[in-house]
Amino acid sequence: MRQRKSIFITGAASGIGRETALLFSRKGWFVGIVDIDEEGLKSLASEIGSEKCFVRGMDVTDPEEFQKCMDAFVEQTGGRLEVLFNNAGILRMGLNESISLEEKHLIIDINVKGVITGIDCALPYLKKTPGARILSMCSSSAVYGIPELAVYSASKHAIRALTEALDIELERYGIAVSDIIPPYVNTPMVTGAERQAHSVSAIGVPIGPREVAAKVWKAAHGNRKKLHWRVHWMTHLLFGVAWLLPFLKRPMIKRLTLSPDNG
Repeated sequence: MRQRKSIFITGAASGIGRETALLFSRKGWFVGIVDIDEEGLKSLASEIGSEKCFVRGMDVTDPEEFQKCMDAFVEQTGGRLEVLFNNAGILRMGLNESISLEEKHLIIDINVKGVITGIDCALPYLKKTPGARILSMCSSSAVYGIPELAVYSASKHAIRALTEALDIELERYGIAVSDIIPPYVNTPMVTGAERQAHSVSAIGVPIGPREVAAKVWKAAHGNRKKLHWRVHWMTHLLFGVAWLLPFLKRPMIKRLTLSPDNG
């Protein structure tokens, strides 16, 4: 039976998930790495070492597959799960009318339903693990509805609300629930997008995945009462303005996110 602490990471094959898996494994944790990108997982697993990780191709939109994968993971951890990291997500940029209904539904299926499914599958094991935590990727787009990211922004508002509600509900089991809130991150999801929102050029892509992974590490060990772990001064500024000067939220977001052609 393994005595190392364990973390289960969805969307682990690249970007934030990959860097988080590498960081936690270097720190001596046993990491569960799952993704639909099986080639990316193989590359990551070879870098981590097979004895330090559980690797499985998995689709977060399939609840039955998710549960089987979670059960197989905890068989290797002695039933323990210190951290569930809901990282899997997708992004589609462009005016809402230019994005297909199928793609919009897929954003919700992965970014919201995938998180809900992950929490349900992991909860029995989290309850049995002292000091367990649930961490989920949120976004600075949760500060206000973002044009050209409408459904994605809505999905991150949902994660923020889910975090706040479940942190209260699950406190009785000793489970802390938090989210990670960065601005645009230099990952294929952003820089490799087929269409770029105006806000990408207006705001920029100020951080890389390693900075976010470092915040995940801090959130996994830091203040259990802290709900929202913001990354980069830009995120602090956006939320600060929204809180202190709420009447400026709409004009600020409109100025930052809409190009003159779409304004």
